[in-house]
Amino acid sequence: MPFDLHPEYPVDGLPRAQLLARYGGDAMTERMKRFFAERGLEYNPNPDVVPNSMSALRLTELARDRGRHGVLHDRLMEAYWTEAKDIGDSDVLRAEADAAGLPAEEVEDVLGGERYRDRVETSTREAYSMGANAVPAFVLDRRLLVLGAQADEVFEHAFAQLERT
Repeated sequence: MPFDLHPEYPVDGLPRAQLLARYGGDAMTERMKRFFAERGLEYNPNPDVVPNSMSALRLTELARDRGRHGVLHDRLMEAYWTEAKDIGDSDVLRAEADAAGLPAEEVEDVLGGERYRDRVETSTREAYSMGANAVPAFVLDRRLLVLGAQADEVFEHAFAQLERT
């Protein structure tokens, strides 16, 4: 479900330097790079801005309705985490939506207005009510919340806990 972790971010995004100052600067960046590398992934977000993700979330809801959610979601994750693209930028979103096979006129409708905002905001409120305050957030069997990127062992323990209850 769509979840806007930071709806308070400015429309043009938050300067990455502010985020780094809040969470440990270069040490945080190095921890994230190691964490990603241990899982065979690249950590290379945009060095200048942490995007406001509302437009991306609304666009993925269009993709969900058109049966292309997985394709667009994967493209946006790759664009953000690996290619250092600003997924708050409308031109980046247009290009990724086009590559995911979404109709250009519907993409423009979403990006130029408020389409899907209510769905994203409702889903975000629901996630917060379940205790979600990080991404990713996983709700397992509608009963157990696992927050953040976790090691396999955390999920194995969570599934075992679900089997016992």
